[in-house]
Amino acid sequence: MTAELVRGQNHPLDRTRVEIRVAAGGPVVAGVTLGDEQGRLSGVEAVAHPGAPRCTGIEVPRQAAAEHRIAVDLDALPAAVHRVSVLLALPSGIGGLTAFGAAAAPAVTVTGLDGTGIVRYTITGLGAESAVVAVELYRRQDAWKVRAVGQGYADGLPAMLRDQGLPQAAELAAEIEEAVGQGRARAVPAPAPMTAGRSERPGTGPSAAPAQDRPSPAPATAADGPTPSATGAGAASGTGAAAGSGTGVGAKSAAGAKAGDLPPTPAAGGPIDYRHPRRRSTPAPAAPTPSSPRPAGPPPSATGPTAPDGSPLPVAGDAAGWSMDERLYNQVWGMFEDLARSVAAYRSAADFAETRLEQELDRALADPRARLGTAGDAARATARDQHATLVTQARAALDRDLAQLTAESEVVEPALPPAFARWDNPVWQGYHVPVERPMALRLGDLHLPEVLDLRIPMLVRLPLERGLWIDSGPDSYGRPGPDRDIGRRELPGALTDGAPDETELRRLAMESAVAIAARLLAIHPAGDFAVQVIDPAGAAAPALAPLVESGALPAYPLPGAKGVAAVLEGLTRRVELVQMAVRHRAADALPADLDTAEQLLIVHDFPHGFDDRALTRLRYLADEGPAVGVHLMLVADRAQSREYGPVLDPLWRSLLRLTPVPDAHLADPWVGHAWTYEPPLAPPGSQVVRQVLGRLAETRRAS
Repeated sequence: MTAELVRGQNHPLDRTRVEIRVAAGGPVVAGVTLGDEQGRLSGVEAVAHPGAPRCTGIEVPRQAAAEHRIAVDLDALPAAVHRVSVLLALPSGIGGLTAFGAAAAPAVTVTGLDGTGIVRYTITGLGAESAVVAVELYRRQDAWKVRAVGQGYADGLPAMLRDQGLPQAAELAAEIEEAVGQGRARAVPAPAPMTAGRSERPGTGPSAAPAQDRPSPAPATAADGPTPSATGAGAASGTGAAAGSGTGVGAKSAAGAKAGDLPPTPAAGGPIDYRHPRRRSTPAPAAPTPSSPRPAGPPPSATGPTAPDGSPLPVAGDAAGWSMDERLYNQVWGMFEDLARSVAAYRSAADFAETRLEQELDRALADPRARLGTAGDAARATARDQHATLVTQARAALDRDLAQLTAESEVVEPALPPAFARWDNPVWQGYHVPVERPMALRLGDLHLPEVLDLRIPMLVRLPLERGLWIDSGPDSYGRPGPDRDIGRRELPGALTDGAPDETELRRLAMESAVAIAARLLAIHPAGDFAVQVIDPAGAAAPALAPLVESGALPAYPLPGAKGVAAVLEGLTRRVELVQMAVRHRAADALPADLDTAEQLLIVHDFPHGFDDRALTRLRYLADEGPAVGVHLMLVADRAQSREYGPVLDPLWRSLLRLTPVPDAHLADPWVGHAWTYEPPLAPPGSQVVRQVLGRLAETRRAS
């Protein structure tokens, strides 16, 4: 299954012969550079480009094209090569593009030689850049990984090559342009926009996999700045501009669409269309005329069940995918993107109306003679009426989109499998231990202040590529805003009167960690997932009771520095042994007492009880553990780690910050809204977590 990456995120490669596929909104030049451990180039011979398309182990296309395939044989590379960087640049005079922000975001997919997808990265957030380092394959401890880079350069190819330490950057860039110019007749134009809706897209072959239909990166952390796995991915309205060029094509199939059916391309500088580019949108039926009365029933172009007015009814699983879980996963991400773009359009219209009102009021008051009297009053009243009309129209459009999304959410939420469902979903009442690992996990809910009742599930792919950090620090939260007050209505009564105190936050943070751990245990086959806990002060015992009583946690964690060292030493040994077994393909040589199940390490009240040696081991587990099935979850107040200085900053930046109370700190990867996150806590007084863990324990004992 293809893993979706966001900027800065990495993923291990399980093979050394791969193909890198590039899809862009117009002709681009593709190249590869071979760098040392610092990414520096030894000379022009370390660059594969259209003028010199072959290096040892590398072959790139000879012409500019909208789609590329690059062959890479990592075993054939010289020993001095540690980084293989894939470069994309816009050629001059081909396709008319001068910046990546003027077209759809390019996407890079790393596949096996048989076409099996390994990772995919959509390079969002580009603007004036005309060259970009898309991805890099890098060597780490005799193993290869792929990292999503997305580093753009407004000064083009020379600046990109110069940044990699090539003295002859300008000369080589000119040589590449000349080679591309000679092959200009062979340049491949961009493919025509897709005209099929979500449910009509072809579903045959790997190229139709849902990962290529809809990007699904995890939300970026907005409050804490860029992180290695989510930096600025949601930064630009240019993303919406690029995505909007293919919307509004109705429910016609790709096979039956004609050129005249496509919407006109917006003029440069025109309004941004924030609608989802491939979401099904049935056009409104034409008004009947006396000579041609409207026939009874739905319009001919409608497909699937329809409402009385002819609009399509929402259907759970209305997205591309190989399984129902995958279709639901992609449908949720489609709803996430649709809501982000709809609210962005509303906010843009409201801001425009406010700006226009200020300008017209300033114009009306500019002439001192018009400030008083009926003429001035009439001008101000007209300006306010126009402002109210614009805002009302924008809100009506938003309400229409919200009504559709709410109706879709009402049919999707009950159909979600346990891995995607809230704890109050009836699916947990009929819970059975699964026999297969899930594709994703629900970490909570997201919503925006414009629509408080519409919750979007926050889904992340499994296995977890990033560790989690449950923030228990009171200094991390400001005074509760309006949306946070609404969000707290489902929390315990102690929180409804105001901001929670430090003790309450710590308790809720650990309860959130246990709820996530219980969900991870419940959605994996029995014995495939285990939990370990570090609790130096022994303060987490009440929250850990469900795990201990069900046997998911063999015993309460050993307190003090001795308990910290014992757990870290055991997990470090596991990571090192599994790494060696994978590297040498010797899984049978692992010790019989080694637990090969995936592990979740919960560290409570970090960094209490940690010395320098323990910190080093923890950082090692955070960096190397996810690739071999060891995942990290910290329950901590970052302010308490200040005494260690900047040594822990890389650790914090590598983790996805979650909060035990509603907090607006996550940004979407399309337009960068600040979304309010709500933790995945069970309803107050519910025993669903204990019941699910009990059934899991029964299955484990029976097997």
